[in-house]
Amino acid sequence: MKVDQKGHTITIKDTQGDFTSFLMKVTHQYKTFEKQNIIIDLLYHKDLIVNDMELLLPLSEQHKKAKKSFIIVISDLDYNAVPDVLTVVPSLLEAHDIIEMEEIERDLGF
Repeated sequence: MKVDQKGHTITIKDTQGDFTSFLMKVTHQYKTFEKQNIIIDLLYHKDLIVNDMELLLPLSEQHKKAKKSFIIVISDLDYNAVPDVLTVVPSLLEAHDIIEMEEIERDLGF
């Protein structure tokens, strides 16, 4: 697991290739990241399915309740099948753009 901080955003990248152990590490270390916007970088994975993304749902909901962004980046996925409560995008650039838009919305009180 590789963690990069850029401003008010933390990017957490899986470097092991084992999604289950990565999910456990992120869950156990969540308190460390809870005050930042989070990008979960799963670009390394080519075999994940929508059910795998749904395992991140509890973390996503908890983070969004705290008024912070939680974005998942994965390139090979049927985005239409992903639940609307999860924000899943195909690139890191798009993830950063969404975080900027959500920050503006929060600043404006939406």
